[in-house]
Amino acid sequence: MKKIALMFACVAFSLALAGTALAKPIVIYFSMPETDKAEGMTQAEDDSTVVIDGKVLGNVQYAAQVIQSNTASDIFRIEPLTPYTTNHKELIALARTEQRRKVRPELKSDIDLSEYNVIFLGYPIWWTDLPMVVYTFLEAHDMSGKTIIPFIVHGGSGAAGTPGKIARVQPNAKVFTNALSIYRDNMQDSKPVIVRWLEGLNYTR
Repeated sequence: MKKIALMFACVAFSLALAGTALAKPIVIYFSMPETDKAEGMTQAEDDSTVVIDGKVLGNVQYAAQVIQSNTASDIFRIEPLTPYTTNHKELIALARTEQRRKVRPELKSDIDLSEYNVIFLGYPIWWTDLPMVVYTFLEAHDMSGKTIIPFIVHGGSGAAGTPGKIARVQPNAKVFTNALSIYRDNMQDSKPVIVRWLEGLNYTR
């Protein structure tokens, strides 16, 4: 079993969070499972999903649910207005084209963030970057004064510098740059690691 890559400055960030620990948190995430069927998966479909109690979930979706249930957070899923294809070759080609053209896909729905001071932001790494639809969401909101805590699922790239990219889009937010970073093959056993990370942040209910 490969080790889950977990990077965090626990003590310093716990102190920084102390002032916001009573604030209303929300988990916001983008996840792209390439199938909803537990049987007969291709390798690409298996890479994008985890099966929990017989139910197929996207990797980031599962991590988001674990965080939500352990922090009593609200939860919101980022989705494009035009759904992404589940055909793997077409999906990675589209993601690459969106990145090169700096496309900002229109959102299916949005959320008012005014009542939230702490945002757990989850996403997969696509072509060593945030998915473009996550940029759409980030650029649509002023998160000044809020704390953004990224959690990431990757296929070998780690966080790929994406917390810094979030900080550039939201320069007046406090972005936790040492994000939770989970290798996709380790999602099945990731729950205790996610919970320990939250405990290290002093952010479990």
